[in-house]
Amino acid sequence: MRNLVMILALMFSATIFAQEVKPTFEKQGDQIKGTYYYEDGTVRQYGFYNKEGKLHGEWKSYDRTGKKIAMGQYTNGVKTGKWFFWAADKLSEVNYSNNQIAEVTTWSNKDNVVVNYNN
Repeated sequence: MRNLVMILALMFSATIFAQEVKPTFEKQGDQIKGTYYYEDGTVRQYGFYNKEGKLHGEWKSYDRTGKKIAMGQYTNGVKTGKWFFWAADKLSEVNYSNNQIAEVTTWSNKDNVVVNYNN
């Protein structure tokens, strides 16, 4: 009996920790804001969809500690303009044209450039 209780307790606790955190969606004007989460409930990324269901507007992504790791724009499901990616002491600026990478510029703290992680 004791072993059965222990097994059930372990199964219950594993179920709690293994639960997936589902994304949330909320209407804001004529767009839908989607927010996606890590398993622990912290925000992984968020951005907007247009009424056709395509990615549209600004999107931001974060690592598990809450630091911003990516930011950019979509226009009707297509990456457009400048996107920024932060990693360790580097900042990469990626310019998109027709959903294709047109140019990449990378800076680092070693280049005496401040790599800013502000939200």
